[in-house]
Amino acid sequence: MATKSGYTRPRPLAGDTAPPPPSAVLYVANCGPAVGVTDADVRAVFGAFGEVEGVQAADDSGARIIVRFHEPVAAEAAMAALHGRPCDLLAGRLLHIRYSVPVKPKARPGGLLPVALAASELGIPGIYMVKEFVSVADEQELLAAVDSKPWKSLAKRRVQHYGYEFLYETRNVDSKQFLGELPTFVSTVLEKIASFPGVKECSQSTTTRLVDQLTVNEYPCGVGLSPHIDTHSAFEEMIFSLSLAGPCIMEFRKYPKGSWRAPSVVNGAGEDSSQEPECIKKAIFLPARSMLLMSGEGRYAWHHYIPHHKIDEVCDQVIKRNSRRVSFTFRKVRMGPCDCEYKQFCDSQSKRC
Repeated sequence: MATKSGYTRPRPLAGDTAPPPPSAVLYVANCGPAVGVTDADVRAVFGAFGEVEGVQAADDSGARIIVRFHEPVAAEAAMAALHGRPCDLLAGRLLHIRYSVPVKPKARPGGLLPVALAASELGIPGIYMVKEFVSVADEQELLAAVDSKPWKSLAKRRVQHYGYEFLYETRNVDSKQFLGELPTFVSTVLEKIASFPGVKECSQSTTTRLVDQLTVNEYPCGVGLSPHIDTHSAFEEMIFSLSLAGPCIMEFRKYPKGSWRAPSVVNGAGEDSSQEPECIKKAIFLPARSMLLMSGEGRYAWHHYIPHHKIDEVCDQVIKRNSRRVSFTFRKVRMGPCDCEYKQFCDSQSKRC
């Protein structure tokens, strides 16, 4: 039985959702090779109502099919005669029939969102990126160093924490639980961070130490990161993210009516939901060995997000993600409440209201 009909099961009706309009294409459940019904059986039963142009599998179950008639009136007659009734020609099998709907084309990787290749193209204040921040040799040494350490497994990725542990349940840190100085294998990276573009513009740069916390994330191919703003009360202004082992696209979203929590989480809508709140979206390509700095508005007021894709499209070029991507995220733990100018997105200041 042929597959890839281009049609699929209509969504279950809910609320004021209208049923699919009448058409020449039917979705038929409890029918197919998995339940002993052959292509010839289907054509014999449905052909009694009009010319059948095709019979295809609706999915991989083997028990749901798509029947395409030449004329809509034939499909209407077949549905009226067979839906919900035992079919004598199919050994009394009860068929469940609805009008089918076309399969929506999948969005191209990266969607229609233009992907910037440089921070200057992105146009978000406080976002900086340096390509080839570390050499290939440095990259291999860093990966070998973390692979020699124990990983903590989360639902879809593995992590390591240094300096302070990030607590995912509260999206914060316990500033009283100091784990020790950052490991020596990142010493060279820390030295180079001090001269990173944008550092001098940050108020945090006047402090004695730019960063004191490191989270290492290992993302398998296809695994991304949900939209979020790093909690203001947990960390100071500058957040550095070093991409190793593979590239990805990072998307930034600014919700005009949002808060420090992503609206999709607050409202219970999925990240791909059609009910997703209105927002401004921008995206940037992060090559392997690049370092990204999020500071100012880009850090405090924009949610950042890594789409859950196995491939990304950048400037009409399809780039397959590697089997893993490892990010080193450097931050400085905040020892008091945040008093930034982005009150709408600040958990410290929202608690005072």
